Amino acid sequence: MIENKKILVLGATGTVGAYTSLLLKELGYDVVAVGRRVSDNGFFATKDIAYQSLDLCNKQDFESLPRDVYAVVHLAGAMPARMKGYNPYAYVDSIITGTLNVLEYMNEIGCKKIVFGQSISDILYKFGSTTPINDDIERRFPLTGDHSVYSISKNAAVNLIEHYHATYGIQRFILRLPTIYLWHPDPYYYVNGEKRWLAYRYIINQAILGKTLEIWGNPKALKEMVYVRDLAQLIANCVECDCDGGIYNVGCGNPVSIEYQVQQIARIFARDMQSDIVYRLDKPSSPQFVLDISKAERDLNYHPQYDFVAMMDDFKKEMELEPFAQLWGRKEDYYE
Repeated sequence: MIENKKILVLGATGTVGAYTSLLLKELGYDVVAVGRRVSDNGFFATKDIAYQSLDLCNKQDFESLPRDVYAVVHLAGAMPARMKGYNPYAYVDSIITGTLNVLEYMNEIGCKKIVFGQSISDILYKFGSTTPINDDIERRFPLTGDHSVYSISKNAAVNLIEHYHATYGIQRFILRLPTIYLWHPDPYYYVNGEKRWLAYRYIINQAILGKTLEIWGNPKALKEMVYVRDLAQLIANCVECDCDGGIYNVGCGNPVSIEYQVQQIARIFARDMQSDIVYRLDKPSSPQFVLDISKAERDLNYHPQYDFVAMMDDFKKEMELEPFAQLWGRKEDYYE
């Protein structure tokens, strides 16, 4: 553990950023939480963490940031799941220009370590198999859809980081992230700019109400289920690691089937009665993929602690306690 080192967390008001900021503080780091929001509603002050507002696209904003930073955890930037409508410039500006601004700031102050959240959309072309996908396969991008310019921008940001690694010796830990699971009061996201229920949140809601649950397509399709607390611990391990880093897959270590997920949700979230489960083979299957995490295990001592049941048990507690209500609001602020 490297105590009393200052860590900048960009995107701290988001889901992964908030959990990561709190964990790094618990580990003894001097954390500065940075977000696009003008105000965090005083949340981080209650955790003895400083908060600063920043526009990633405005290089002048970086002048107000501290100069004695040991590492930057970069989780900021526009993403399709939070974009109403469609604005490709938001991806290019916040992810490409924003990351360049981050790297220039780091170079100016002599900061030599960055942790960056890469999108899993760069390997979508490998989905559909149970063969574990290697960390260092060719990065591509989908040619169509709401993740296209997003993925192009993320890949460009990774290329910039690799350039600064090769030229200036910055240690880089590029984490390829699938969906990260956690409790958030907002159960919705956007697909092609249109608002929808998150599939797993809809199933949980139906289970709470005791309604019939549907399993679409192939019930045995495997999926990586990564819990936010495991990812936060991995990010902390990146901060502590002395190696040069690289690109790392972030998986759960034990992908589980859609059938198993629904069965456990029905059991864990049942109230007066447990939901019946029906199989809808006529519906499309969930995308199947498995990630090879041996590189992260070897370099970063990554050993996920939350299997699916432990994840859902903790999720249920967070749902009841709402520990981030001051930052994110409460469930009644979102449900329609």
